[in-house]
Amino acid sequence: MSSGDTFGRTIQLFLVDGKPTGLRKATIHGWTGLLFVSGASVFGDLTARDEVDRTGVYILSGPDSERSGATRVYIGSGNSVAERIKQSALKRDFWETAITVTTSDDDLSKGHAEFLEARLIELTSHAGRVTLDNGTQPDTSRRRLPEADVANMEQFLANLRIILPVIGLDMLKPQPRAVTQTVQPVEDRTTGDVQFEVKHKSGVQATAVEEDGEFIVLEGSEARRETGYTQHSYTELKEKLIAEGILAEHGTDKLRFAKPWSFKSPSAAAAIVLDRSSNGRIEWKVKGSKQTYHDWQQAQAAKQEAPK
Repeated sequence: MSSGDTFGRTIQLFLVDGKPTGLRKATIHGWTGLLFVSGASVFGDLTARDEVDRTGVYILSGPDSERSGATRVYIGSGNSVAERIKQSALKRDFWETAITVTTSDDDLSKGHAEFLEARLIELTSHAGRVTLDNGTQPDTSRRRLPEADVANMEQFLANLRIILPVIGLDMLKPQPRAVTQTVQPVEDRTTGDVQFEVKHKSGVQATAVEEDGEFIVLEGSEARRETGYTQHSYTELKEKLIAEGILAEHGTDKLRFAKPWSFKSPSAAAAIVLDRSSNGRIEWKVKGSKQTYHDWQQAQAAKQEAPK
């Protein structure tokens, strides 16, 4: 197996009290990292755990009241994560989920934890997927650790990149290149990607690509302004995109994407473009053809299953 191959991982998710909404424990097989996840109702159960009364880092996350549909997070560290997260939680009213990160063998030092905290803040800020509630951004260059320790902590972070999305927090995932590399022409930064399009009878046209499970509508794409349909579930998101200047005025009955925007699904993207609830798997077609996104996906799956 070459270095470029992706290895499978076993993530163990244990429901401490047997309830999916209760305290959860998450680990990766062969890794000493240990995560606990709780909501406000079982926060006391979280902080009472012996494993949380150790050196490590923690994350508080919840809706961002200043940005509709966005998530706000606070990242901290401490010699006793249980004590520090309790202090931080009392000072913040936005959080709905608390996550603690320690180790099963309690081998993180204060220096390790401070390095992890600084790097988590740095990576989260760079990814730009959530709003950071931290007032300052620590300088990772001042968190001096021996070279071997830095390598170990970077590997620790690599595992956090894997496990955090599994428990519902995607704050470390870099934005798709179709979103971040806007200094390059669309053709250059989407080279090799299959492009999809919507051509509506109203004249609205939109183009999108899929990257790493995200559906990105490209700049210059159009969206219908108001159709008069009953409000759909993405109305709030559309209002947010207009307020943030992602969707700009374009004629009397259209809007235009001033910047590319990443959606969680083709249906979400189609709902914004067509201003109505939509099945994006049918609405989006491979550019220049009549093949729907659904049929294209089926064809890709058949290729992968075909004997080599």
